[in-house]
Amino acid sequence: MARYFTEEHEWLDVDGDTVTVGITDFAQGQLGDIVFVELPAVGLDLTQGGDAAVVESVKAASDIYAPVDGTVSEANDALDADPALANSDPEGEGWFFRMSLGDASQLGGLMDAAAYKNFCDNL
Repeated sequence: MARYFTEEHEWLDVDGDTVTVGITDFAQGQLGDIVFVELPAVGLDLTQGGDAAVVESVKAASDIYAPVDGTVSEANDALDADPALANSDPEGEGWFFRMSLGDASQLGGLMDAAAYKNFCDNL
């Protein structure tokens, strides 16, 4: 499984044609305590860079963008009951949704862990 990162602070794990998406530890730290997550509906077609979900914290509401083209196959229902999972385990159990990988070539424009760390260090 390969992990990629976006400039909008989403992470994505790619396992074959399945992509799991969430926000990075950096993002949740900037947002503060997350109190609500609006997840995309299963079956929704997403376009890279388009709105996919919304996260609300005590500080602000932020859009979560689709890192690649694809169709939502699963939403993390655990976030409905406990949105704080996005704070306590943002790059694990606090994942947001899973989707199909519509265009594998789009992965080439994303960052690996080292590039993402460098990106964050320069913000």
